[in-house]
Amino acid sequence: MPVKVDRDIISTIASMKRSQLITLLRKMRCGFDIDFSDDYIKSMNIERLRHIALAASMHDNAFAI
Repeated sequence: MPVKVDRDIISTIASMKRSQLITLLRKMRCGFDIDFSDDYIKSMNIERLRHIALAASMHDNAFAI
């Protein structure tokens, strides 16, 4: 089943700063754990963080920015 992604979510995540993305990832509740270590998250470039945040947002039923 295809997952629908809201353009507002895409735009918002694309405009977020690193600290905002990290906070967002830590708050998300998906059907799986998002358990990256702080060191691993710090080593990721911002585009990778955005990609992960967008992917996770598609699985967070309560996702709201």
